[in-house]
Amino acid sequence: MRVLRIRHLLLSLLAGATVLLSSCRKEDEIIPSTEEQGGKPEPAGPIKGFFLLNEANMGSNKSTLDYYDYETGKYTRNIYAERNPGVVKELGDVGNDLQIYGNRLYAVINVSHLIEVMDVRTAKHIGKISIPNCRYIVFKDGFAYVSSYAGPVQIDPNARLGYVAKVDTATLKVVAECPVGYQPDELVISGDKLYVANSGGYRVPNYDKTISIIDLKTFTEEKKVDVAINLHRLELDNYGKIWVSSRGDYYKVPSKIFVFDPKTEQVTKTLDVSCSNMTLAGDSLFVYSTEWSYITGANTISYTVIDTKSQEVIDRNFIKDGTEKDIKIPYGIAVNREQGEFYVTDAKNYVTPGRLHCYDLKTGTRKWTVKTGDIPAHFAFTRYELQPLKPSTPQQ
Repeated sequence: MRVLRIRHLLLSLLAGATVLLSSCRKEDEIIPSTEEQGGKPEPAGPIKGFFLLNEANMGSNKSTLDYYDYETGKYTRNIYAERNPGVVKELGDVGNDLQIYGNRLYAVINVSHLIEVMDVRTAKHIGKISIPNCRYIVFKDGFAYVSSYAGPVQIDPNARLGYVAKVDTATLKVVAECPVGYQPDELVISGDKLYVANSGGYRVPNYDKTISIIDLKTFTEEKKVDVAINLHRLELDNYGKIWVSSRGDYYKVPSKIFVFDPKTEQVTKTLDVSCSNMTLAGDSLFVYSTEWSYITGANTISYTVIDTKSQEVIDRNFIKDGTEKDIKIPYGIAVNREQGEFYVTDAKNYVTPGRLHCYDLKTGTRKWTVKTGDIPAHFAFTRYELQPLKPSTPQQ
């Protein structure tokens, strides 16, 4: 269940206490990692593997970190707990973003109001950055920029404006804050400008509909530009255009994708393509959608590829072997062009372990699948080998 999606937030707030209590871990219990064979062992290229952050159900404090090793083909679940036995409550509540910058791994933990900073080679704790209701993170020139809803995690027609926090990655300290729109989500950097998608999701039905443009030199908001209601995802293509997704209102206004030109600061094209998540690989924008309707009480799921050069849809189903029928709720997507693979995760029922499916990028056929943690969502490819866990020294 993703907090940033209003319908899932409402479902979480209404969920029974029994579900939440049954999914909590004891604070003094260290749950060991488990391993499963994924793909075939193969020589590792520049990318050695990837981390996968599992969001987990809000209130369960069960966000976990998995790792896949290309050279061995091994998929390891829940590596954080045993590598950081001294960290109370482990990763925390609802993992919302995962990125690598330099030799550090940054996990944005939304409901715990913090960013967990780890050594990318060991996944061991380095420090924490406290930011309320933090959402997404990007980097430039030694600084991290983090979107924050600012207020508590709750639907509120009077919810306050959000902001972007500027963090010094050397000290892990917040050095400045820039107010933006309501409930800001994803961010991208183009040149010396930071673009922020404002959702206004907590203020339903009075959603925000703007992109905030921040001058990084002065760290001030230059302006807001109207795009569409309930904005969410941003991707910067190879031609300087920003692809923007709108969730719509889940009732009468459908989700769509917009092309935003930073030079003119205007929307130049609208595509009638629903979008829950998207990732760019070369000139191909891979988009999946789980479009929920409160009217029908059902999801419409789609897998689309858009050519960002022609700005046209070129594929209406990038999974070619029928195995999309095995995916109940697509929830994460990533592409590794060097390995010739793409990955789609399945959140299943949001409260039990999900699955990760690996596909051949050329043929769209499934290569392997493994079990993950609860609500697998966010990928981070690493060029560093993850060091094995050293066995503990027996006590005398």
